[in-house]
Parts: sequence; structure tokens; C-alpha cells
Amino acid sequence: MEETNGKQTKAYLYKTVWRWHFYAGLIFAPFLIILAVTGSVYLFKPQIEQILYQDLNEVTIKTKRIPASEQLNIVKNHYTGAEVTSYRPGEKKTRSSEVSITYQKESLTIFVDPYTGKILGELNSNDRVMDLIEKIHGELMAGTLGDRIVELAACWTIVLIVTGIYLWFPQKKLRIAGTFIPRLTKGRKTFRRDLHAVPAVWITGGLVLLILTGLPWSGFWGTNFQALVTNTGEGYPPSVWIGDAPASNIKTKDIAEVPWAAENLEVPESNMEGFIPVSIDDIVATANREGMHPSYSVIFPASKEGVYTLSAFPPKAKDEATIHIDQYSGAVLADYRYDNYGILGKIIAVGITLHKGTELGFINQLISLLICLGTLFVAFSGVYMWWKRKPNKGLGAPKAPSIKNMKILLIILIVLGILFPLVGLSLIVVRLIDWLLIQRIASVKRLLNA
Repeated sequence: MEETNGKQTKAYLYKTVWRWHFYAGLIFAPFLIILAVTGSVYLFKPQIEQILYQDLNEVTIKTKRIPASEQLNIVKNHYTGAEVTSYRPGEKKTRSSEVSITYQKESLTIFVDPYTGKILGELNSNDRVMDLIEKIHGELMAGTLGDRIVELAACWTIVLIVTGIYLWFPQKKLRIAGTFIPRLTKGRKTFRRDLHAVPAVWITGGLVLLILTGLPWSGFWGTNFQALVTNTGEGYPPSVWIGDAPASNIKTKDIAEVPWAAENLEVPESNMEGFIPVSIDDIVATANREGMHPSYSVIFPASKEGVYTLSAFPPKAKDEATIHIDQYSGAVLADYRYDNYGILGKIIAVGITLHKGTELGFINQLISLLICLGTLFVAFSGVYMWWKRKPNKGLGAPKAPSIKNMKILLIILIVLGILFPLVGLSLIVVRLIDWLLIQRIASVKRLLNA
């Protein structure tokens, strides 16, 4: 009798897990497809931008570069009344300089030949193709709402993976066929199942890594995790300050785009007593002296109390740096680098460069691309399997007992809901919809097999 009850409980659990996996997949497959497609493209941002903007990026090396101040003057003379917001010298001798300006209420990037001072062209910030891809990938071009949807889809993918592993794991004996390679002679139904489950197993580890390394950028989970990292002993050591740490409410992310670990770094103020602003040439000299990675940008002060901020987004996390410089004395006020990060900060920094496909070079891009393509295949094969299996009436999800009777699954969902609050919130919403609508409308109840 106990054996029968055990088998029945196991069967109920399997159906319940299958039901959660089924609906989660059906709802979030479209978002996974969007993320995988845009992620695949964004991985190759350096190569794509080199092709798209070759005429703007490439210059012929000559004997001597003209000073940064002269390059800025050329731009300001050409764009009368423009406000310079940042300057990027270029990481190679064959790379043009970039001067970002605000001109007639538009944000423009002006490309300048650093040897001749010739203006090579301009790009409106809204016209950068890869920036558009990044916005689709990060927020579906829908601002805060889109950011939350992307985060929700990413978190629910974790639920999909957990439930998928349970469904995939052999119920009896572990065999290679059907577990790690598709079975080709067991009929179409079995083949379609293996076509979905087997590739999913192969990409699971990489997909989890991409999700976990992408979440720090998210607006809700990422912001709260960042605050936790900063406030639990993993914040900024005294060594980053040249002098006293500022008592400031302004965070570096409010004035400049900087590496993730430096976003909450407090911004110091420039000392205005008895000084006149230093030249951009002095700031560039300081950047070179301090060993900034050549990919750095100089973000200009936005106020009289503001500072110059040097920010480097290099391919490898170990070269990251964020420096604040007094705009009047030219003194370095804060110097925050990878070596200053706490252990969590270092892990996140490396994770982000792995996610972007830059940490390990081309092999990183290739592996991440395979994971993205694998995700697309798994998503489409899952939808295909459902389409072939679904009955004429209803969606085809298995009917399962109340989740209250599935204690193990309930505990797992609660844990995931705590780790990923948007998942927890969505579970509450699903429960309310089920109670208020699905269980009360007979046609909907039949459609969902609730």
C-alpha cells in the first residue's frame, strides 16, 4: 500500500512539475527568443561596429597627434554653442578620437582624426545600431517596464531549467541515449522529446551562467544586489580615496557610465578656491601617467563643483578603472580599480565581461554564441513539440493536484521566489488569477485543464 502511495505521489509530482514547466515555457519562450537573438548579435559588437563605422573609426598614422584641447576646439568651432560632455582618445594608433557633445538638444558623437584634426563625421546617439540592439536586449525598448519583463523572463528561465532537469532526469536507469544523445529509432514522439530535452541539457550550465551574469544589470534585482554588495563589507576600501572619502549622496552612475562595481562610488567635489580649470590635455596626461587602459573615456564635469571622471571598459575585467579628478587642481581624488574590488565585485566584473563575450576573446564569443543558438533551438523545439502533441481542445497541459500537496516543489518555488523577488511576485499574481478567474470561468478552466 505504501509503495502504491509512493508511486502515486511521484506521478503527481511529475505531472505538477511538467505543468509548471509547460506554462512557463509557453509564456516566456518569445522573450527567450528575443534575448537569444539580440544577445547573439551584441556578442560581436566590436566586429560589427568596425564594419559599420570603418570610415569614422580608422585613421592613417602620422608622426604626431595634435593635443586633445585642439581637437575639442575644432569640434566646438564647427558646432557653435555645443557643450562637450566626454572625450575618448581611442585605444589604437589607427583609431579616431571621439568627442561627445550636446548640440541643439541632440546628443552627438563627433569622430576626429587625431593627427590632422579633420572631422570624419558624426553619429546621433539614437542612431547607433548596437545601442539599439542593447536596448532591445536589456529593456525591449520599453524603459522600466521592459527592464522588469526581461528580468522576469531571465528569472523564470531559472525555474524552467530547474523543472526541466527534473523532467529530463531518467526515472529508472541512466542511459546515454535519450539523456545525452537523441534516440532516433523510438518513434517521432520520443524523437521530438529528445530534440528538446537533450540539447537543453548540453547548454544548461552555460545558460545559467549567462543569466546570472546578466542579472546584475537588471533594474530591480541588480540594483538591490548592488546595494547589498556595497553595504556588506564589499564596498569601497579607504585606499581608493586620495584624502578623505566624500560625504556625498551623488553616485558615480549618476554622472557617468562606469564599470558595474564603481556605479555606487560616491562622487567627490572639486575645490574651487583659488584655482582655474585645468586643460583636457592635463587630464589626458594624468590618465596616461596613472596607467589607464587606452579604451578609457573622459567625462566632463557637469557643474562648478563637479569632477572629471575617467572610465575604462576594457575587454578584460582586470583592466577596469574609475578615476575622479579635481577639475581645478588636476589632483586625483579617487582611484578605483579591479584590484580594489572585494571578492564579490571581482566575480561580478569577470562575469559581466564573460557575458559580453570579451573576457576570453573570440573563443568567448564563439561559446556564448553556441549557447544562444542552443537556446533558440530549445525554445523552438519546445514549441514544436507542444504543437504536435496538443489536443484539438485545450492547451494540452497535464492536470495536476494542488501545489499544496507537492511540498518539495512548493519549497523550491518559495526559495526561488525569495532569491528572485519578481518570480515570487509573479507567483502570487498567478495564484490570484487562478482563484479569481480561472477556477470561476468554466471555459477558461477547460482550456487550461485547471
